[in-house]
Amino acid sequence: MEVILYIAAIIAAIGFLILCVSVGMTLFSLKSILSSLSGTLSGIEGQMEGVTRETTSLLSKTNSLAEDIQHKSEQLNSVVQAVKGIGDSVNGLNNSVQQITSSVSKSVEQNEEKIAQVVQWSNVAMGIADKWKKRKIIEQETVSEDVYGFETVQVEKPKRKWGRK
Repeated sequence: MEVILYIAAIIAAIGFLILCVSVGMTLFSLKSILSSLSGTLSGIEGQMEGVTRETTSLLSKTNSLAEDIQHKSEQLNSVVQAVKGIGDSVNGLNNSVQQITSSVSKSVEQNEEKIAQVVQWSNVAMGIADKWKKRKIIEQETVSEDVYGFETVQVEKPKRKWGRK
């Protein structure tokens, strides 16, 4: 029975040896995988530093753009208020023109008879002025001198007509 005990010990030793060899092979293969993983992590770390720098730069530019937009928005607000003021002024001017127009139309309505009389009198005055001019022209045509100045020819004046045309 001792032999069986030795054989069992040898089989156990061979099994332990196979276990150790397989664990060693697994650890060696795991070592290459871990070194590859370590290199990958180093590359990712470098990339993360670059991303962090770019993110910081981008955040700085975003902040400066936000400040610029805020400044321009404030300027635009003042322009909008100025345009609103102009619109209010135009509305006030329109109201003033409407008031003046209504007062002028009321005055015209109130003085309609007087305006009609003024128009009639001005027509009469213009008629008299036209007749006066025609009379002057006729008087100038009626008196004509001879080219040599020997005699003056007197032409009879036409009779006046006292009516309107």
